[in-house]
Amino acid sequence: MARQTTKTSSAGSKKPATKSRKSTPKFSNDEIKKFYRDMLLIRRFEEKAGQIYGMGLIGGFCHLYIGQEAVVVGMQSTITENDAVITSYRDHGHMLACGMDPKGVMAELTGREGGYSKGKGGSMHMFSKEANFYGGHGIVGACVPLGTGLAFSQKYQGTKDATLCYMGDGTANQGQVYESFNMAELWGLPVVYVIENNEYAMGTSVKRSSAQTELYRRGESFNVPGEQVDGMDVFAVAEAGRKAIKWVRDGKGPYILEMKTYRYRGHSMSDPAKYRSKEEVNKKRAEHDPIELCRQRLLKDKIYSEDELKEIDREVKAIVADAVEFAQNSPEPAPEELYTDVVA
Repeated sequence: MARQTTKTSSAGSKKPATKSRKSTPKFSNDEIKKFYRDMLLIRRFEEKAGQIYGMGLIGGFCHLYIGQEAVVVGMQSTITENDAVITSYRDHGHMLACGMDPKGVMAELTGREGGYSKGKGGSMHMFSKEANFYGGHGIVGACVPLGTGLAFSQKYQGTKDATLCYMGDGTANQGQVYESFNMAELWGLPVVYVIENNEYAMGTSVKRSSAQTELYRRGESFNVPGEQVDGMDVFAVAEAGRKAIKWVRDGKGPYILEMKTYRYRGHSMSDPAKYRSKEEVNKKRAEHDPIELCRQRLLKDKIYSEDELKEIDREVKAIVADAVEFAQNSPEPAPEELYTDVVA
């Protein structure tokens, strides 16, 4: 049985905070195919990014999204091209899920002129107005008040658009997060706060760093409803996302989704991840890998054959290889670029 608490807002409406039940949501074959391909593109892109980082082609910080692909792919399937997306620094997967060109993302990672921020932002600071993607933010928690501001703009302008504001479990302990929850509820803003709980933040277990480990309940004192979701299951994510997006579009205010997910690599490329055992990581990967779970459904429902899945993998690897080639052939920014796009 799902655990549920109910709270009443000042307007008298009841808002549930729940742990989502296991279900078998209905999705079309085309939706399932897209889930698989999008997750696979993120996985192969991040694997290559890790590889070329080791070769010295990427400098600075680099936070890989390997293992968490179901969260962003499932959530992005619930919104339109007019909705806004903002996240923190583990952002490459979010960019790709938003439809941003892998070539531009890879070029930015390698500090090249052809990147989305002209090679000046790197891994953590990419933006695309065309894709309504507002970053990529290196400061822990910075994306939350900014995402709340995006939702304020949407409501102020009278649109029916929504904002997806992604954050990690470490961000959930930041003070500005609670200020944002409070304002979003007071003003009835159309924002879904997606907490990607990969259990370890920068390297400390949630159990050691959070007095309340059920992060979906963090909005209770502000009357913000929340739900905990299996973030390794793209179908569960998409189902919960549909519910949350409908809630905010209907003018009911913000919603919190805690995605129970897991990263296979360290926090960043410099993190050896000695705070957890290899057995723990291998067990999670063997039993709960989001791409493998989707792959098994494709085979079980006879949507794809093994040979067709292998061909998709080849196609995705070719896309990533082209992105790397584009990045390597793109020139570095000219020195005068130091003085462009500067706000003083």
